[in-house]
Amino acid sequence: MTIDTLPRLTRKDFVSDQTVRWCPGCGDYAILAQVQKVMPDLGVPKENIVFISGIGCSSRFPYYMNTYGVHSIHGRAPTLATGLKLANPELSVWVVTGDGDGLSIGGNHLVHTCRRNVDLNIILFNNRIYGLTKGQYSPTSPAGLRTKSSPMGAIEQALNPISVALAAEATFIARTVDVIQDHMGDVIQAAAAHKGVSFVEVFQNCVIFYDGAWEPFSDRGIRDDNNIYLEAGKPMVFGKNNDKGLIRTTAGFEVVTLGEQYSLADLAVHDVTSDTNAWMLSRLTYPMPMGVIYQVQRPTYNDLLWGQVAAAKTKAGASDLRALYNASDTWTVSDDGQPAQSGIKGEVPQEIDEAYFAEVMERVHANGDLIDLLSEMTIEDLDPQGPITVETSARMDNALSVMRQKDIGCLLVTSADRHLTGILTEHDLLTRVAGRVENLHEVTVAQFMTPRPTALPLDAPLVEALHLMSTQGFRHLPIVDAHNLPVGVISVRDVVRFLITAI
Repeated sequence: MTIDTLPRLTRKDFVSDQTVRWCPGCGDYAILAQVQKVMPDLGVPKENIVFISGIGCSSRFPYYMNTYGVHSIHGRAPTLATGLKLANPELSVWVVTGDGDGLSIGGNHLVHTCRRNVDLNIILFNNRIYGLTKGQYSPTSPAGLRTKSSPMGAIEQALNPISVALAAEATFIARTVDVIQDHMGDVIQAAAAHKGVSFVEVFQNCVIFYDGAWEPFSDRGIRDDNNIYLEAGKPMVFGKNNDKGLIRTTAGFEVVTLGEQYSLADLAVHDVTSDTNAWMLSRLTYPMPMGVIYQVQRPTYNDLLWGQVAAAKTKAGASDLRALYNASDTWTVSDDGQPAQSGIKGEVPQEIDEAYFAEVMERVHANGDLIDLLSEMTIEDLDPQGPITVETSARMDNALSVMRQKDIGCLLVTSADRHLTGILTEHDLLTRVAGRVENLHEVTVAQFMTPRPTALPLDAPLVEALHLMSTQGFRHLPIVDAHNLPVGVISVRDVVRFLITAI
């Protein structure tokens, strides 16, 4: 089957098998139905569509869409959506939120998602009330509204979602109403087609806790006289008989009646690219602006970020993740105002190494053939690194300089006659030196090394080294000859790399 012969998706393909659990008559049903209807027309494979929500009545939305979905934590849906879109730019990512989830606890995340122009689609269900928690006033509740949490009337100024989105520099901003289905579908399609963040406010009715919140703009008998349906490049006309319109004055928009004094030619033309025009529309309550209020094109966060990644790769050349993982810097920061001083660079102990080594060892023990193979091998088969040595009398600052220059995690410490007497590792530095010794040039390696370390000869069985590292927690093992002279050193990472290859 080719792409050309793939079956066309229908609304039913986007209806999940979950029972919808909103209250009978809830405006969310209408939004769900329209989104399911629009999805097939977007031309996006179903497996590339994701709906992400926070907490609230609206946030059950992902359960009812037969797509991928995430029901996340309160107010944080935009953050998950941002990460998902950046990780997989091919996805069509939708954020479903409410006036409480999106503008209260999630207000900061919503604002910064808009500011960054992440290529997401955000639908905000605005019912002007907290429905899931049974009727408290929300950030969009009008002043004076009596609720369970404001029995004497809300005293706070209500947020205007459109104004918030404009102030946050969203590049697509629109509004629609739950009961005007065709209009809602057109707005959702326009939002999906926009490259960048799209913000759609939906006036939605909560029949239980704030029935009629948007009645002037949703009631079939009066809404056409109270709403203005905006179309880019067309005069701003409204009314059931298209007998009213908006003209531009120095104070903003003014409602006029068409007739002897004013004609269509006198009306303001809707410019979706004008932020001044959009701001005045966002403050308008009669008529209530519906449709696309503002739309501009601006580079998306996704494109800019991946552009920087590409530029960094070009500048830096081929990179090595393992080298980055193995490397680590320490810095000495003083409180005397002096610049931070760089310290050692190398293999700082990390818990993940031990955990990964333990995991690899479990796989080794589970593989009988591999155990037999390792039993026949010696440490020499690992091709150990040559030893980097210092004498016990060496100053600590010189030892650190050697470790930094050689980019290594340990030094073998020898006596004046070159016999192994100790080992100095980054673990020793972090637990015995860091934050405890001020003048490293005044102390010697002998004071901080681990004396008389366990060492093995080159012909020792490899399984003996594995056993010591696994049971004793050694990250480095010195290798010596028959006279206790250092001839090499092996590390946990050397062993892990070898075992990965062997496995």
